[in-house]
Amino acid sequence: MPRDPHFPGSRRRPRAPALAMLSLALAFWLKDERGHAADPQPYEVTIAPTGDAALDAAAQASSTLLSLHDTAPVGPFALIGRARNDVGRMQTALNSFGYYDGRVAITIADHPLDDPALVDLLDRIPPETSVPVKVTLTTGPEFHLRSITLPPGTPAAAREALQLQPGDPARAADVLAAGERMQTALLNAGHALARVGEPQAYLIPDARALDVSFPVEAGPRVDLGRIAITGERRLNESYIRRRLLLQPGQVFDPAAIAKARQDLAAVPALGAVRITPGTALDADGRLPMTVDVSERPLHAVNLSAAFSTDEGGSVGASWTHRNLWGNAEMLTLGAAASQLGGTAARQPGYNAYTTLVLPDWLQRGQSLTFNLLAVREYLDAYDRTAAIIGATLARRLTEELTVSGGLQFEKAYIEQEGIGRNYTLLQAPLGVTWDSTHDPFNPVSGVRANVLVTPTYSMATGAGRDASFVIVQASASTYLDVGNWLLGTEGRSILALRGFVGAINGAAVFDVPPDQRFYAGGGGSIRGFRYQSVGPKFPSGNPTGGNSVDFGSIEFRQRFGTSWGAAVFVDAGQVGTNGVPFSGNLAVGAGVGVRYYTAIGPIRADVAVPLTRERGGDDFGLYIGIGQAF
Repeated sequence: MPRDPHFPGSRRRPRAPALAMLSLALAFWLKDERGHAADPQPYEVTIAPTGDAALDAAAQASSTLLSLHDTAPVGPFALIGRARNDVGRMQTALNSFGYYDGRVAITIADHPLDDPALVDLLDRIPPETSVPVKVTLTTGPEFHLRSITLPPGTPAAAREALQLQPGDPARAADVLAAGERMQTALLNAGHALARVGEPQAYLIPDARALDVSFPVEAGPRVDLGRIAITGERRLNESYIRRRLLLQPGQVFDPAAIAKARQDLAAVPALGAVRITPGTALDADGRLPMTVDVSERPLHAVNLSAAFSTDEGGSVGASWTHRNLWGNAEMLTLGAAASQLGGTAARQPGYNAYTTLVLPDWLQRGQSLTFNLLAVREYLDAYDRTAAIIGATLARRLTEELTVSGGLQFEKAYIEQEGIGRNYTLLQAPLGVTWDSTHDPFNPVSGVRANVLVTPTYSMATGAGRDASFVIVQASASTYLDVGNWLLGTEGRSILALRGFVGAINGAAVFDVPPDQRFYAGGGGSIRGFRYQSVGPKFPSGNPTGGNSVDFGSIEFRQRFGTSWGAAVFVDAGQVGTNGVPFSGNLAVGAGVGVRYYTAIGPIRADVAVPLTRERGGDDFGLYIGIGQAF
């Protein structure tokens, strides 16, 4: 409603609508005003502080004298017009902060804008001389809310969300925010068709107050009706419905709808998901919904590469079918060449693998994964040629918690210190994983933790002995956003901590196949030390491996600008032969790194040196890859 500028002071309650209160007109503040003249008049603007930092910022944001200062030079006449325009803009700012008796005064060269001689004065000033433009905002008394009116029958959820009281400052932002809170509260309470309109305000000048009323149309609380699925081509509609977290008959809940959209969008076969409520209730008084999906390309090819001075280079490629039989089954075929150079590798190796994932197998949130791996590697610790086949059933209990169990069969020929043996292994790994980080490549908060218990039966040929043993491993990492705590710079200064312990129970070290023993050293554990070099050694200097291990890391990561970052870190750990972690000779490494952040994760380059040197060890290690070290 338009504002009436004439308020009879003698009347007890004149109710004139206050346009300035609830039409903040931020867009009006930013409206372009371009003036040009043959001889631009230089000027410098000074806005006197009011003592209210938020008001000062709003005044500066509304000023075209400031925003157009560099981009749109003007002559004397247009400069006066620009200043007059700013008077109205800044008056709106004053009103929006509850200062309805406030005034805006602008002078140019110490002359008021209504001075008839101002144009001639400016014309006489040399073109290269800058004139001072001074802006003064006089706030006057702050107006307050006198009454706040909601329609009869407004639900309690909206009234509780109002959070305005008579006597509160009459600030437009607060009143508008209250309307938004009520709208959100009504939607969250199941009022799917609720509408909170633009509040109406009435100015009472003699009381220095505002009366505010909110038009609220809550509508009924509704349940979800029919859910239509659109956009699917190769993906089965039945799978989408089984995966979807929404069902007809549920109470309308925006948070549940957002969670369902996010969960469905996590299906690798889908590129985008949009869930749209209907605009009217159906014949049963329910709200129909539409789930529109778009599918990603059926096939994907991925390339990978990494390098470290100890393990050498590796290059790999994989091909993935994202929807094999219509239920988002994912088949991946991959191969990589590894140990391309490096101080811990004696000649190049390879691996080839196949993975088949059946998502939501038998029930939602449960996946069945089949793996087939062939590997050939030549390391200081041992040489191995192996084929491994396995299946894992994983059950997601919550968003963070997953449990898993499986069976794995390995057939391997392993040579260590010139002695080769054939091994046949049957394993039953059982795992529990907690992950609240939400980013596999660059976590900035949360915790990752995993416990893996692997009962193993090993059959060996030659002089080797059959053995039964249990491998127990536990790892955890956490990410502390210290920059956000101290400086309010979220996600830019991260303190990352990692720990790992493991033990093998039930067999002596040399009864455990070499590839099942624990080793440490390298980019995945203690940087600065050669891969697998930490721990007990043969007389030749090659690592024997152990039946216990522990290592930990502390790393500080600092991001600079948009794309660059740096890290400093210390790693420490040990490998023992008595089956008890925290035994053995402690190895400590430290280093620095650089990060380049991309859409797929940070590209990492770390350089580390051993602080506790060992004979024959590397002087330093360089590690290059994609993603953080942990």
